[in-house]
Amino acid sequence: MSASVAVYRNIYTEDRFKQAYGSEQDGSGGSRLREKLAGRCRCSRRACLHLLRQRVPILSWLPRYRPKKWILGDTIAGLTVGILHIPQGMAFALLTSVAPIFGLYTSFFPVVLYMFFGTGRHVSTGTFAVVSLMTGSVVEQLVPTPLGMNSSSSAVAEFEAQRIGVASAVALLSGIIMLCMFGLQLGFLSTYLSEPIVKAFTSAAAFHVTVSQLQSMLGLRLPRHTGTFSLFKTLASVLENLPHTNMAELLISLLCLVVLVPVKEINMRYRQRLRTPIPVEILTVIIATGVAYASSLDSTYNIEIVGHIPAGFPKPRMPALHTFPEIAGDTVAITFVGYAVSVSLAMIYADKHGYSIHPNQELLAHGVSNTVSSFFTCFPSSATLATTNILESAGGHTQLSGLFTSLVVLIVLLLIGPLFYFLPKAVLACINVTSLRQMFLQFQDLPELWRISKMDFMVWVVTWLSVVVLNVDLGLAIGVVFSMMTVICRTQRAGCSVLGRASNTEIYRPLENHSKCYEVPGVKILTYNGPIYYGNRNFFREEMSRLLGLTPEKIRSREKARKALEKRERESTVNTVERGIANTSFSSENEFFKSETSESEVQAVLIDCSSVIFVDVAGARLFTQMCTECQKAGVHVYLANCNESVLKILTSSGLMNYMNPQHIFVTVHDAVTYIQQQKEKPPENTTTVWV
Repeated sequence: MSASVAVYRNIYTEDRFKQAYGSEQDGSGGSRLREKLAGRCRCSRRACLHLLRQRVPILSWLPRYRPKKWILGDTIAGLTVGILHIPQGMAFALLTSVAPIFGLYTSFFPVVLYMFFGTGRHVSTGTFAVVSLMTGSVVEQLVPTPLGMNSSSSAVAEFEAQRIGVASAVALLSGIIMLCMFGLQLGFLSTYLSEPIVKAFTSAAAFHVTVSQLQSMLGLRLPRHTGTFSLFKTLASVLENLPHTNMAELLISLLCLVVLVPVKEINMRYRQRLRTPIPVEILTVIIATGVAYASSLDSTYNIEIVGHIPAGFPKPRMPALHTFPEIAGDTVAITFVGYAVSVSLAMIYADKHGYSIHPNQELLAHGVSNTVSSFFTCFPSSATLATTNILESAGGHTQLSGLFTSLVVLIVLLLIGPLFYFLPKAVLACINVTSLRQMFLQFQDLPELWRISKMDFMVWVVTWLSVVVLNVDLGLAIGVVFSMMTVICRTQRAGCSVLGRASNTEIYRPLENHSKCYEVPGVKILTYNGPIYYGNRNFFREEMSRLLGLTPEKIRSREKARKALEKRERESTVNTVERGIANTSFSSENEFFKSETSESEVQAVLIDCSSVIFVDVAGARLFTQMCTECQKAGVHVYLANCNESVLKILTSSGLMNYMNPQHIFVTVHDAVTYIQQQKEKPPENTTTVWV
C-alpha cells in the first residue's frame, strides 16, 4: 500500500473549524436587516451624486472623454450608422405594418435616449427586424387591412393613425414592463435566453421576415397572415398568386439584390481594410427614387411607392392605451426578445473591449427609450445586429457616436424626407432581406455546437423548428421551456461517482476516469455532481444504494447479525463479571467489523458534498433515511465539503439526531484520516470495580 500523506495540522470537523476560524455573529438577523436598510436609505450629497451617475451614465463617461483620441472615430462611426439607419428605418417600418416615416422616428428618439442612459459603448439602437416583425403581427391582428378600403387621403390617414397607435402602445407597454423589471432588479432574467436560443430564434425569425417580404418584392397585394403556421400560409398565398406578379417590381427587386448582395459581401470580407463600409443601401435608395421619379413607374407600371413623407418633427401623440389588455401577452414576448438581444450584443462588445455592462441599467435605458419614444409615434426599438457591428468596425469608442447618428436622421426628418416620395417599396423589401445575412449565417455554428455540447445543439434545433413551423412568439416560448427542461433533466440525472485517492497526495478523483487512484480499504467515498432535491431524490437514492451494495435484504441481514452480536456481548459481560474476571474492552462496533465484515466490505461511507449546491427538505429527509439505514447495516456515515447553506438545511432538518455531529469534516482527507485512525486505534482497557 502507498505511503500516507502527512498533514501538518489538526483534523478539522466543521464544528472545530468554525470555533477556530469562524466569525462571531453579533446581533440578531433582524438588527442586521435594519442596519442594511438604514445604510441603503441614508441620504447624503455624495450618495445622491453617486446614484445619479449610476442611473445617468453619461455624467460619468462624458467628463472623462478624450476628444483627441476618440472624437474622430465616434464621428465617422456615428455618421456611417446614421446613413444606414435611413433605409433600414423605412424598411423595418414596413415589417411593423406602419408608414415608413415612423421608422425614421424610431431611428432617432431611442438613439438619443440610449446615449444618456445606456452602458454599452458600442451599441447601436433603433429598429430591429425581429422586433419589428413581432410588432407587425400584433398590428395586423388588431388593425387588419380592409379589403375595400377607400383610397381617399382621409381614410388612409385614419387607418395609418390606428396602426401606429397600436404599435406605439406596444412600445409604451414594453417600456413600462422594462421599468418595472428594473425596479425589481430582474436583469438576471435575460440569462434564461441562452445563446443557442437567441441565435436559433433570430435565425428562424429571419425566415419569417424573408417570406413576409416576398409579396412586396413580387408586387403582390396580399393580406398578411398571423398566428401559428403563418409562414406556410404566406408561402401558399404567394405561390397561389404568382401569376399576378408585377414584372416591373420583380425586375426592380432582382436589380436591387444583384447590387446589394455583392457589395455587402465586400463590406464584410474587407471590413478591416475599409475605413467605413460602402453605404450601398442609401445609394440604392437614392438611385431607385430618382429612376422611379424620372420614369413615372408608379403610374406607368402600377408600382407601389412609399408616398408622402412629412417633413418636420413629430408632434406628441397618445398611444392607443385601450389596446393594453389585447397586446399584453405579445408585448411580454417582444420585451424579452428585444432586451435579450440588446444585452447579448452589449456584453459581446464589452468583453471584446474590456469594460462591463450592467444588465439592470440596460433595463432602465431601453425602458426609458421605449416609454418616451412611444409618445412620439415610435414602435418598439432595441439594439440592432447590423448597425452595432458597423458602429464597432467603423471605429466607434463611446456612446457619443449616437449623437452623430441622430443628427443624420434629424436632417432627413427636417429636410430630405419628402424627397423619398417615389421610392419603390420593393427596394425597402430587398434591404430588409439582405440585412438578415448575419442571421442566416448562424447555421455555420451548428457543427461546432454539436462538437461542444449536443444538448445545446438540441436546444438550437428545437427552438429553430418551433419558430419556423409555429410562430415567432410561441416558438420562443417552446425554446425557453425546452432549454429549462434540459437543465432539469441534467440535474435529475447528475453523475454519482466513487472517489479514489491518488498515491501520496490529498487528492481524490473519480475512479472511472483515474485508473491509478485507489479506494481506501473499508471506506466508500461517494460524490454527487448536482443538487439533491425532490426531483432527483429517488435517483440519488438508487445510485447510492447501487454503489454501496446495500439492498434492503442485506440491510436486514446485517441488522439481525449486529443485534445478535450485541446480545452476545451483553451476556458475555455479565458472565465475566459474575466470575470476578475484569473484562477487557469489547467494542461492539470494532468487533462487529472484525467478525462480520471483511476488508473488502464497506464499513464507512463518506459523502463528498462539494458539488451539491443546494438541498431542499425532501433531500434532507433522504439524508436522514440513508443515515438510519446505514446504521442498521453497521455502516457509519460521514460528510465532507458541505457548503454553509447545505449544512444549515441538514442541521435544521434534524439530521444531527441520527448522525454524530463530529462526523462532518472540512475536507475529504480529514474524514479519511479520522476513519483510518479510528480503525487502527487500539482498544482502551476498562477496569471492573467491586464494591
